Order: sequence, then C-alpha cells, then structure tokens
Amino acid sequence: MPPNLETLRRYAIARSLFAPTTLPGALSRLGFVQADPLRAPARAQDLTLRHRVAGYVAGDLERQYPTLGIEEDFFVNYGFLSAEHHALMHPRKARARWSKATRDKADAVLAFVRERGTVHPREVDAHFKHGKVTNWFGGSSNASTELLDGMHYRGLLRVARRDAGTRVYAARVPWPVVSDSARIRSRMDTMVDLIVATYAPLPSSTLGQLVHWLRLAAPQWAADRPRALAQAKKRVGHARVDGTDWYWPADEDPTSAPALPDDRVWLLAPFDPVVWDRRRFERFWGWPYRFEAYTPAAKRKLGHYALPLLWRERVVGWANVSVEAGVMRPTVGFVGPRIGEPAFVRAVDDELHRLHRFLGLAPFVDAAAPNSPGANDALPIAAPVTAG
Repeated sequence: MPPNLETLRRYAIARSLFAPTTLPGALSRLGFVQADPLRAPARAQDLTLRHRVAGYVAGDLERQYPTLGIEEDFFVNYGFLSAEHHALMHPRKARARWSKATRDKADAVLAFVRERGTVHPREVDAHFKHGKVTNWFGGSSNASTELLDGMHYRGLLRVARRDAGTRVYAARVPWPVVSDSARIRSRMDTMVDLIVATYAPLPSSTLGQLVHWLRLAAPQWAADRPRALAQAKKRVGHARVDGTDWYWPADEDPTSAPALPDDRVWLLAPFDPVVWDRRRFERFWGWPYRFEAYTPAAKRKLGHYALPLLWRERVVGWANVSVEAGVMRPTVGFVGPRIGEPAFVRAVDDELHRLHRFLGLAPFVDAAAPNSPGANDALPIAAPVTAG
C-alpha cells in the first residue's frame, strides 16, 4: 500500500530519532547537523545530538570536533558535515567578488595563518588592526573576523577547532579545479541525495527550496540545480499523498517505519530534522510552529527559544528552558488543553531530567509559582498557552 500522511509522519520521526549511538555514528546517520550560536539552554547542534548520541553532554561536538573527520561550513545552512561531503562543494567560487584591496588583505592573512599553523581571530585583529565594519544586520564587527569568515567560505581556511565557541582557523591546501561537466553533475547529485537523506520525507516544495539553497554550498555550479532537482525526483523514492509529491531515499520504505515508544517525551531543537521544515510541521501536526528568537518580545507567541514537545507521535506543545544561577527553569505551553495524564506528566519529568543531565546543571525547579494557574507540584509546567 502507498503511504498516507500518518505513515509519512511516523516515518519522519522513526528515521531521524534513531536509537542513540556514538557521536561519529550519529553524525553519519544525520548527514548534516545545522548549527546556531544561541544557547537557550544549549546550542542547536548540541540539542539535536543529545537525542542521538548515548551519554551526550552539551559541548561534546566542540570538544571532539578535531578528531571526528568533519567540517564546519555552509551547506543549505551553516553546520557540520563529513569531510567527504564537504569536499563536494569546493573549490567554491563566491558570488560576491572581492576588491583587489580585500584580496590583498586576504593573501596577507593567509600567509600569517600558514606561518602560525592555527590562529584565533583576536590574533589576526591584533596583528593587522583591520578596524571595524558594519555587519549584515547593521551592527559593528571586527573587520578581521569578517575577512576570516569570507576566507573560510571561499575554502582558503578551515575551522581547526573552537576555543570557548570561537572558531580557530587553519590554512587549507588549495582545492583542485573541477571543470569536467560529468564530475560537476555527479557532485550536485550527491549533494541533493544528502539533502534527501537528512530531511526526508520531503514535500516537493521543500525539496525544491533546499536544492535552490545549494547556491550557498556551490554557487559556481548554480546553473546545474534545475537538472539536479529533476533527476532527483526520478531517482529517489516518491509518492503523491493528499495532493502533494513526497520524496525520500530510494532504499527506504516509509510504510515499514516503527512507532515511537508510547510514553516518552522529546524536546526538540528548532532546527532538528524532525521539525525543521515548518510547512511539513503544519501538515503533520496541524499548527504553525515558528522560531521566535529574533521576533520582538511583545510579538512572540511561543517564546524566545521554544522547543517543540513530541509525545506519542504528536507535537502537543513546546517548552522554553532558561538557566538562572545554574538552575534550569522550564515552562511548557500546549497547543490544545493542558495534558494531565499521569503518563505524560512522568514523561515530561523524565525528559527534563535528561535535559538537566545533558546541561550538567543543578536540579531544575518548578517554573510555575505554587498558587499560579496550572501550577502542579508533580509537573514543572506553566499555565497552558494556545498557539496560533
């Protein structure tokens, strides 16, 4: 039987929330892990990996990065992917051309990095005194940091490690030129397969959007995107469900996906593959989830960094988790009526304990005041909030 929407929803959850494994194993299974610098209560990449890596602690990816054979770079977003997949995008030719003055600065910095081996941005800033520039959101940034970002994007540098969250760079051996059209098509096809493997099942509109975003990964081969998309739609698994074409890896069967354990709650990162596609999210769960960290506080409906709350294959609400004086303080909102079922209460409590251990913090406390509406001694949940 062909899949239906319920089958696709179960498949999306089961294929991504696989049994916890090693960090290298999880990175291989995921294919691409989107990164985000906000820590609320941890960075997005850590929140994504904690469900998939046994015993994962916030910061493990940063600590182990030099030994993992992975790279930080732009793909369809900024994040982490294998060195093998990373190489598919290079030599990258940025759409914005540097002026001669900028190119000369980059050449001088590259020589400095090669001499030092690895450099922190503050070392470059101290040596060259490039000054300040206006960044993309109108603020002020160190010109050295902006230049290093541009050199990294163009494949002149790689991220060797991070020190307290800051990228430390090393020089790259120049990439060999790729001009053969067959090799270019093969690389583009492999990048599209990585998109499908990371985010399946994909509705047609999202697959098209992500292939379009390969202009970030490989702007030099942007003209090949329409062909790569058309070929992928023939090559990968697909079916038409409720008037929409859906796509997934050719060697997978959506109808064979197992159900999640009945009584576990999952708090998911905003960029977790399960919830990343907002259009798919609304099709699967019937309400609009939005990432509101950059929304003015007065206009937020869910909160600064709402983590979708998955239970029994339904996203029934969300949580915001703050850390104050080393103590985790969660609040939970519901899409519909507050859920008081004992199994749900226990599952939320278990998930919050898992999150607390992942953060390495003191035990959390009830976010609702004892006499506030919805306060419950057995459940650290605030009064219900309705989305939309």
